[in-house]
Amino acid sequence: MSTNAQTRCPWPSDDQLMIEYHDEEWGLPIYDDRLLFAKLILDGAQAGLSWSTILRKRANYWQAFDNFDPEVIARYDEKKFAELMDNPGIVRNRLKINATIKNAQAYLELRDELGSFSDYLWGFVGGAPIVNKWTSIDQLPAQTPESQAMSKALKKRGFGFVGPTICYAFMQAVGMVNDHLVDCFRYHEVQKQ
Repeated sequence: MSTNAQTRCPWPSDDQLMIEYHDEEWGLPIYDDRLLFAKLILDGAQAGLSWSTILRKRANYWQAFDNFDPEVIARYDEKKFAELMDNPGIVRNRLKINATIKNAQAYLELRDELGSFSDYLWGFVGGAPIVNKWTSIDQLPAQTPESQAMSKALKKRGFGFVGPTICYAFMQAVGMVNDHLVDCFRYHEVQKQ
């Protein structure tokens, strides 16, 4: 675990869980199809909430949604839906739960058609991370042309809760863009992965 003495992006504040997330996960490139699917669902669940809320419930999400296995989620029935709506360990939002099921179905269709969810998503950044050079948190955009294109394409394929702002948060989290500030100790570390 990193020490607090290191210079890091200011957004984790003094929240230990957010600090660990920033120091160990945020911005690391992810290429695994299932991990990308899970992260897209979790970022969609964040809509209207803080990431710290979802981070605190993340383990519950993995359990409640069958380890984010799209094959299983795509077949959820009304009984499973009701079970999820009664689960206090996740955000019990009917639209978000429905979107997760539809997203699993859309994921399977995309994978069957194109073979790789990862290759498809990474295609929006040309297959390699975009390395930004921000010096202030105020410079970070809420969305970019790449996140707008990803959002539009995913919506066309039937995905939900994938607006351009959600897509940009997803792209930051999975390392498609390096939005660590240049003086953050993780700025160069995530580029080595």
